[in-house]
Amino acid sequence: MRTKRKPILLALLAIMVAMLAACSGNNGNGGNGGGANAGKNGEVQSGNKGDASGEKAGDGAIDTSKFVKISYLVLGDKPKNGQFEQVLDKVNVIMKEKINAELEWKWIEWADWQTKYNLSLASGEAIDLITIGTDWLDTWGNAQRGAFMNLDDLLPTYAPETFKSIPADDWEQSKYNGKIVLIPENDYTQWVNHGFFYRGDWAKEAGITEPIKDWEGIGQYLQYVKDNKPDVIPWDAASGVQTWGGYVSSYTDQLELPISTGFLPIFTAKSFDEKFTVAGPVFEDVFVNYAKMMKDWGDKGFWREDALNNKNNNRDALKAGLSGLDQHHTQTFGGLRVEMDKAQPGSELQMFPFSRTRGTNLMELSITHGGTSVGAHSKNPERALMAYELIRNNEEIYHLLNYGMEGVQYEIKDGKRARPAGYDETKDGFYSDFWGGRVDKFEIPSETTYDQLEETLYAEYDKIKKPYVYGQFVFDKTPVEAELTAISQVTGELGPAIVVGKAGDPVEAVEAFRAKLKTAGYDKVLAELQKQLDAYKAQLGE
Repeated sequence: MRTKRKPILLALLAIMVAMLAACSGNNGNGGNGGGANAGKNGEVQSGNKGDASGEKAGDGAIDTSKFVKISYLVLGDKPKNGQFEQVLDKVNVIMKEKINAELEWKWIEWADWQTKYNLSLASGEAIDLITIGTDWLDTWGNAQRGAFMNLDDLLPTYAPETFKSIPADDWEQSKYNGKIVLIPENDYTQWVNHGFFYRGDWAKEAGITEPIKDWEGIGQYLQYVKDNKPDVIPWDAASGVQTWGGYVSSYTDQLELPISTGFLPIFTAKSFDEKFTVAGPVFEDVFVNYAKMMKDWGDKGFWREDALNNKNNNRDALKAGLSGLDQHHTQTFGGLRVEMDKAQPGSELQMFPFSRTRGTNLMELSITHGGTSVGAHSKNPERALMAYELIRNNEEIYHLLNYGMEGVQYEIKDGKRARPAGYDETKDGFYSDFWGGRVDKFEIPSETTYDQLEETLYAEYDKIKKPYVYGQFVFDKTPVEAELTAISQVTGELGPAIVVGKAGDPVEAVEAFRAKLKTAGYDKVLAELQKQLDAYKAQLGE
């Protein structure tokens, strides 16, 4: 509500506001709490907030008198059955009571998600909380472009429990140009190393009695399905499927580097022993071997002839008994195994993790694979952090956002989450795609997750895992941004056809691919990447 005031009263009010701001503990930042805007060369700088929605009052208390809405950018297809909205309403009752705010989810749907995510961050829109991932969401590139706010001064005041709970070493991995720009999902156990999922019952029929340990074994399995299951497509691969990185993991010692080159990964590190030496697997025999195998698999009819245009959901086909193979990471397998036990009793879904072949290059997950940043243009950064603090540390809110409503989406049986009687996935299904601050302390085991995951795959990984070594490596794209863009265009244009063996003669296709990469600036990017890895090595004192 606005009302007219006399000029003298306005002047007095202005003086009072200035006095309060001076006492608010913001270290002379003009009340900006350390908010960041993009400076020259992507430097994180202090800047002015939109409005003071969570400043400390003169007595040290945080002023939450003004009601605000906090947006949270997440990746995923927006649910359509209304359950998410019902759950969020319950969350917002608590948010309103505790910090006089409410959350609004802003969805980046999976269709062309990379482009839409980066455009949303580049738009200047006043987004408050943003899901990040340094190894898959170009977080450092977006930080370089000034997408995120500096949180150093804000965190101790507006998210103190979170700030104190995260070790100093983990905060170091959350900095860009020496400033904290993200809150890591550092206290959540998960494995997102990829591999193939195949039916154990059909593998046994094919005479495969031991766990598959290489791509040749997968090929043997697919050939059996092709020859003996006439109503099944061995692997109903959809357009955009990407397995090249997995082949590199299986047949080299090379390590994935946190640098995005579009559809296909182009640069790796040579090995764990030579972790600071850049390798280019697409210019090695391994890429020719991969292209030949994919051409062979395509010619044998392991997937549809029109795989490049196939929009079918392969996972649904697998559960319907119409496809024999899928590929994704270990966490996905943990849930899919249980679904398959119900949808295809006796199928005994198995996983061949790509790291199994050599056992030399499985790194633990980066603590910044998931996390949350505050948008550089957020108008309410203080209240945004207060909301995040509640999501991460309030058990009731955490369970609502991660599991839904007890009695509707789940009930507790023998210490595990179970589906209530009468549960209907179409009507009652819920998800929030919250991957920005999960913590083990509030996780409830689920009967929908394979209960032998830890004793099988996790135990296998524990024997060969290596520590993640690139947590503090931030690749500065500035000197080669044009070249990286060109390289990404090449991988997007030629990569999909090579992956499904539809690029003609594989040797010629690889030669053409390499030539275009060279023209795009491959050598310049490789040299720059090596230069920065050398500097990173020196920084670590290696």
